[in-house]
Amino acid sequence: MDEPSSSKSSPSSEAPEKPLPSTPFYSVEYPGYVQPTSAHLAVRNLGGQSSIDNAFKRTAAKNEALLELHLRPGNPFAHPVPGDIVATNNVVVKIVKRKRKRPDGNASPGEEPIIGEYTAEAIGVIHKTARFRSMADYQYQPDMNDPLVDLRLAMDRMDVDAIRKYKIPEEKEDYVVQASNVSQEIDPALAEQSGEASTTRSNLRLFPPPLFSRQGIPQNYNFKANPSSMTTTVINEETGEEKKRLINRGRWKGLGPVAISHSDATIPEYSAATALEVRSQMNQTILPRLQELFAERPIWTRTALYNQFSPTEAKEIHNSKGLLPLVCYLFQDGPWRDTLVRFKYDPRKDPRARFYQRIYFRNANHPMARPSVVTRRQEARVNALNTTWSIEQEEAREADRRKSHIFDGVSITKETAAFQLCDIHDSMLKEMIEDEDELREVCDERDGWFSAHAFEKIKNVLRHKFFCLLEEGYVATREECEALLEQEPGAGKKQSIHRKQLKPGKHNMAKGALRPEDAAAARLRAQLDKNARIRREGLGLASEAPDIHDQTE
Repeated sequence: MDEPSSSKSSPSSEAPEKPLPSTPFYSVEYPGYVQPTSAHLAVRNLGGQSSIDNAFKRTAAKNEALLELHLRPGNPFAHPVPGDIVATNNVVVKIVKRKRKRPDGNASPGEEPIIGEYTAEAIGVIHKTARFRSMADYQYQPDMNDPLVDLRLAMDRMDVDAIRKYKIPEEKEDYVVQASNVSQEIDPALAEQSGEASTTRSNLRLFPPPLFSRQGIPQNYNFKANPSSMTTTVINEETGEEKKRLINRGRWKGLGPVAISHSDATIPEYSAATALEVRSQMNQTILPRLQELFAERPIWTRTALYNQFSPTEAKEIHNSKGLLPLVCYLFQDGPWRDTLVRFKYDPRKDPRARFYQRIYFRNANHPMARPSVVTRRQEARVNALNTTWSIEQEEAREADRRKSHIFDGVSITKETAAFQLCDIHDSMLKEMIEDEDELREVCDERDGWFSAHAFEKIKNVLRHKFFCLLEEGYVATREECEALLEQEPGAGKKQSIHRKQLKPGKHNMAKGALRPEDAAAARLRAQLDKNARIRREGLGLASEAPDIHDQTE
């Protein structure tokens, strides 16, 4: 069937085809009024021509394809308006209007004497457009006379002299001061509405952060006051003036044992005032037991102390933060580093305190990254659901936990060694610890009451026995340890030691200590390789001995 003639397109009704020029253009949707005379100001507010070119270039990275509109250029406290570069397929059309007068020169009433002729021509394509569709961030103008403002401006100028001259001013509670020139700081219309605003201003010295809001679209604020805040009255001791201020009832109160350094001349004799204030809130059943334990033994590690309680009680001691400050203080370095010491007891003046010195060395193969709290809780739930323990197994687990701070030379319960000398029950080590031939008359900051030679021998034997159990899975004999002590540093074949070097510091070693374990580790490595080689030869194996990575302090 023939189609109706009306449905056929005549050539005269079709738009003529014209080639589209390939000249690329880029456009910026500037959120403001731009006149030909102010175009250079708009370019300056966008960061200059170089910033615009970097944002539109084809190979621009994500962090470079961003324009920022600075409405107050040169002011570091004025947050810019962010703009995004988006892909577009727009056509740039050039429109020309030509004006000419009517041919007859006369115009009838209601007609213009001049008529126009418009021509349109496509001259290119816009592939990228800069748009400012996000909300502008909150703007806050601080007091430009504040010294901190001068510091911020000096940092922009890289003025080293001005930066070095800056000093933190003394903090005062004059949060409201007299305003010298309010009209320059706030809108005059707002100043007229409030009589107080015309005479006083805030002196909180609140400087704007790098970003106020991360939201790009409007959100419901739903402001709610902090439920833990309360109003309290503060009296100025000098003037007697009363002021009201808000305090946070849930703030951290700084509970914890008082920590002193080995070089401090005096020791704490009583609990701090902050600890005594919460004494009545502490568990009155656990507190007497703690006092009894410190009366029996003046120095404890946290592990050894917690092992004297049930898991529930140990968790309460750890979480309450207020029980331990009532019975002990803490050494933060020296031979008794990270140990809890009874009040009025100074181990630096008692030679018998050598039995409470602490030896600690790490195993580099032990993972240092600790799983998150969520992961640990999930694993605990899975273990609780999938594992059922009999009464005998529970008793065995509890017995192992209670002796995790003890080293007997036969078994280990953890992969890191941290023991007090009194908790070492190995027969050979006990003989070395109780030997009184090599003791000091004055306590040393690194080795305590032992001589450097005697203390290093104890550490070498303990390290050898511990890593034999951990890495090799066998009990080191007395003959091996005696041979290790008799071996001179550097004797025999040179051994390569692959281990991570730790930087000196109070968290890695006693304050001011050198590293005697550098020589001791070489001797230990040689002896362990020798023992492993002998066992492999007996079994007909030819593999290399595994590396042992340990760091001691």
